[in-house]
This record gives sequence, C-alpha cells and structure tokens, in this order.
Amino acid sequence: MLNTPHIVRDVMTKTVAAVDRGARFKEVVETMEGWKVSALPVLAGEGRVVGVVSEADLLPKEEFRESEPGRLEQLRQTDDVRRAEAVTAGELMTSPALTVRADATLSQAARMMAQESVKRLPVVDGHGVLQGIVSRADLLKVFLRSDEDLAEEVRRDIVGALFAAPTKDLRVAVADGVVTLSGQVRDTSLIPVIARLVRSVEGVVDVEFEVTGAASARAQPPVAGRQR
Repeated sequence: MLNTPHIVRDVMTKTVAAVDRGARFKEVVETMEGWKVSALPVLAGEGRVVGVVSEADLLPKEEFRESEPGRLEQLRQTDDVRRAEAVTAGELMTSPALTVRADATLSQAARMMAQESVKRLPVVDGHGVLQGIVSRADLLKVFLRSDEDLAEEVRRDIVGALFAAPTKDLRVAVADGVVTLSGQVRDTSLIPVIARLVRSVEGVVDVEFEVTGAASARAQPPVAGRQR
C-alpha cells in the first residue's frame, strides 16, 4: 500500500508554534492569537516538550477576576485557582504533556486523542524533542484521497494479492470513499477477510459487496450489502 500514509510523520504539521516555560501570560496569549491556535507546546532545554498550555488553562485568570473564590470553592477548584494566579507558561501548563511519536500509526494517534479527549498532540522524537504537531483534522486528511486512488490500491494490493487466479470477474468500484466489490469469487467465505483488508486501507469509508460464489453463481442469489 505504497500510496497510503500510515504514520503520524506523513500528516503532521512540522512548523509548530511553541513557548518556553518562562514565557509570560501575555506572550502566551499573543502567540496563540498570532498563530490562530488554541494550545501551545511548552518547551525546555533543547526543545524538549514538558507540557501544553491551552486556552482552558488561561481562562481562570478571567473567571476569578472580579472576586476571590471562597474557601470551599478553592478546595473544589484547586487547579483553576492555581492557574488564576499563574503568570508564566510553566505555571499554567498541563504537565506532563500527552505526546505521540512520529512513527506512531494514525490509528494509534486517533485512539489516544479519543481516549484523552484532546484535539491535537505534540509529536516528539525518542528524546522528547518537538518534531511537529498532529491534529484531528490532520488525521482526517486520508479521507481526501481520490476514489480512483483508492480503487487502484484495492485492486493491486488486496484483490490482486489475495487471489492467485485472474480476478477479471471481481470488479472494484469506489464512490465517495465507499468501495463496492461486485462479480464472482470462488470462495465466499473469503468475503469477511476481504472486507477487513479493504477497511484497513486508509481513506476507505466503508465496503459493500455484490458478489456470488463462482461454483454456484447460477443456483444462488448474490451476496449483497455491507460486511461487518
């Protein structure tokens, strides 16, 4: 599957806005506004990611502007109270930072985002040094692949590889990312295997079948619909 981006490095943004842990509150806000982002990696040393500061980390400064929270409120909102009094990125940031390696698969990055309810992940090397950033939107780039590109990959890397015999009777069509395989297969028990392999092609939205078994094509109706 040579045309498919498999890892974070293929889709990440390499030019990243970041601040060091000593950056002042106003500098953090100005950097977010200038880059039109809602969060920034916080760096130390030679570019090692030590935390992330987001708009949510900055809001307590405004939330508690008019009045001091009562003792009970302080106990309930310890982190917010601390951030309301913070003046540097190091004091504001969430640490340790949730990061991902550049060689992680897209599915691994997507799973991490979903489990941790975050919109983006700093991308780091083996020493924790910032390499880029990957967002939810970046992970969705695979769905921008053309239908023609997807059809070619399915024909070459799945249908062509799975069936030793000529596959002229098994046709591949793709519309809006949905792959439809139609025609005949010798062994319909292979259909779940084919479905799993086709769904593994990044950019495929779904797969449907309109096929019959070659030995019984005249005797039985086609196997149609989606395979789960």
